[in-house]
Amino acid sequence: MLYYTEYNSPIGKLIIQSDGENIIGVYKENQKYFTKEINEIQKSNNIDILIKTKKWLDRYFSGEKPLYTELNLNPIGSNFRQIVWKLLLEIPYGEVTTYGAIAKKVAKIMNKEKMSAQAIGGAVGHNPISIIIPCHRVIGANGNLTGYAGGIETKKKLLELENADINKDMVHPEGFEPPTFRFVAERSIQLSYECTYIYYNYFGNKIQ
Repeated sequence: MLYYTEYNSPIGKLIIQSDGENIIGVYKENQKYFTKEINEIQKSNNIDILIKTKKWLDRYFSGEKPLYTELNLNPIGSNFRQIVWKLLLEIPYGEVTTYGAIAKKVAKIMNKEKMSAQAIGGAVGHNPISIIIPCHRVIGANGNLTGYAGGIETKKKLLELENADINKDMVHPEGFEPPTFRFVAERSIQLSYECTYIYYNYFGNKIQ
């Protein structure tokens, strides 16, 4: 039997789901991937783990830094997603990382040469235990908040609550240097010359 309870938070109503011993879901009501149609799920306000999780959230939203280890978590997902979710738990309160940075860690764990940031984004987006497993602490390489199943505004509010300095923690892939305006301009001029040359040699010969 599965159980759920509702929690009114500063970011809206949250649905907390449990198997009776562990937390299996924390969703913002009507968020993307919200598993509200689980069969045989019963509303309850008397399950110990649900009560404990509400108190955990009370502390979190009051500005404290409760640890995820205080709760029994059992997110359901593939081995790949489990690896990603465990890495999310390593992101400290008030800090952020990027999809690319997580991709490198996952590739190393799975003994792969590389892993796409898009694949990581899919796993992060399907995190069933939001806030506690802090998927909101993952941002784009350029510092953009990017997608979040609970909504970008929700992600923004959570990071503001934690006083996360997004600009300071913007991370680019290793070895990547953003092109300067001068470089872009020079490259554009070069491409313009190349296109003109190709046009002249192709169509000029056709006209002759």
